[in-house]
Amino acid sequence: MADLFEDYHLGPGWDEMFGEPGMPRQTYEALHATLQPLSSAELEVRADVLARAFLDQGITFALKGVERPFPLDIVPRIIAADQWRTVSSGVAQRVRALEAFLADIYGPARVLADGVVPRRLVVTSAHFHREAAGIVPHNGVRIHVAGVDLIRDEQGTFRVLEDNVRVPSGVSYVMENRRAMAHVLPEVFASTRIQPVESYPAQLLRALRAAAPAGVVDPTVVVLTPGVHNSAYFEHALLAREMGVELVEGRDLVCVGNEVAMRTTGGEQRVDVIYRRIDDEFLDPVHFRADSVLGVAGLLNAARAGRVTIANAVGNGVADDKLLYTYVPELIRYYLAEEPILPNVETYRLDDGPDVLDHVLDRLDQLVLKPVDGSGGSGIVIGSQASDEELAQVRERILIDPRGWIAQREVALSMVPTLIGNRLRARHVDLRPFAVNDGERVWVLPGGLTRVALPEGALVVNSSQGGGSKDTWVLASPTATPHPDDAPVLADLTVGGADQSPAAPTPDPGPGIAETSARQQQQQQQQQQQQQQEQRQEQGRQVRGEGGRC
Repeated sequence: MADLFEDYHLGPGWDEMFGEPGMPRQTYEALHATLQPLSSAELEVRADVLARAFLDQGITFALKGVERPFPLDIVPRIIAADQWRTVSSGVAQRVRALEAFLADIYGPARVLADGVVPRRLVVTSAHFHREAAGIVPHNGVRIHVAGVDLIRDEQGTFRVLEDNVRVPSGVSYVMENRRAMAHVLPEVFASTRIQPVESYPAQLLRALRAAAPAGVVDPTVVVLTPGVHNSAYFEHALLAREMGVELVEGRDLVCVGNEVAMRTTGGEQRVDVIYRRIDDEFLDPVHFRADSVLGVAGLLNAARAGRVTIANAVGNGVADDKLLYTYVPELIRYYLAEEPILPNVETYRLDDGPDVLDHVLDRLDQLVLKPVDGSGGSGIVIGSQASDEELAQVRERILIDPRGWIAQREVALSMVPTLIGNRLRARHVDLRPFAVNDGERVWVLPGGLTRVALPEGALVVNSSQGGGSKDTWVLASPTATPHPDDAPVLADLTVGGADQSPAAPTPDPGPGIAETSARQQQQQQQQQQQQQQEQRQEQGRQVRGEGGRC
């Protein structure tokens, strides 16, 4: 074996590349065959090309006040077609159940009357907004975009870690990771049949147009950003450009008589759908924070009058409250009459009673403690890695507010080889698939954002905590039938089969892909990348206003 894998040790989690030391799983055979002959120096050169490309294009993030390229590891993560069908169906199932839940609690609230979810859980959630009650979207969609965070446990089973249905971010990295990887590992693309990701903006635009108010035939869609200093501004600009719609700030919009208009050089133009990337609290100073200069005064009234659609809907945050997360399996049964496809991680509700609370407090050093309204990995305490002082502090905070915390068993997240220095080392990863709902179909982007914890032994993968990312390759099924809405595949030759993982419910095959020449597609990719690189601008730093951080 090449020196890249010298001293490579299987970690405490499920190793996704190796079933045994030196023996790659079937899904990774082509990648392993490509990496094995490479020297560490050559791989480092390719990794430097990735970093420079991201820096030149402004794909950066701020860590401890320093602007740096978003770390993209050169070793991709690969998911077999049959495994992805389970993931895709499970994510879509959760989105449908959470859609039904949101429609219910901002309407008749039957789920509360039937005792499936405690009323106190909803009314005490920081993200339950009574201002959103009675607002019924034209096509019934409140979750236009969802990001569902998954992990693979010690047996390789995919489990849901949390749901993100407010303003989930990170899809721009999915698209840019793929474009970059097509250049630095072209030989693997030529021998691997991978499902594409470039159709995401088209799918998103389709969903946003479908959400337009009643009677609007040719809706005007805009992307509402907090501004250039927001940490996700690159994503806002990229999606607006790829969809061919205007990128606006709050000062560019005006709301008069429940009509929303965009200021242009040719006068005011009516706006029908706003894909907002601003948190609820900053969206409308009339109903929320009066000091906000990021939003638009009167926007919520316009939505209530049915004159504009806000995507995602105001008040969605109650559905990704981490305490509500523990009830999602029951919500699936209640609303869909189905069994959950993807299991949750075993979780304790600390306000369930003194017995549960005492059980958790006695085992703080064995559990993961999470604030229910935290994001970006902030506030998480991993008991086995915490000091006595940290455990004492979290104990005190839990006793003051049990409803504000959940506890989960510490899962040894699955691991994928990652370039650390000049060697490949096992590092923990998670996965954020992105789902788009147009009211008729919940489409799940094949792959999503794989985040990797770069420090040895670390379990927190968020970029705000020093994590990086990997390109996520979903292998295409050789027997799949193309869906008319899906884009062609990047390369056409397939790798063997799927690696074996624990059995999970397998739904009907999902959308397939069309076959084209690998050489032609590589040329198309290079031309497309060159065109988009010429358009790229530098963006940066962070400002308040957007949640759902990576």
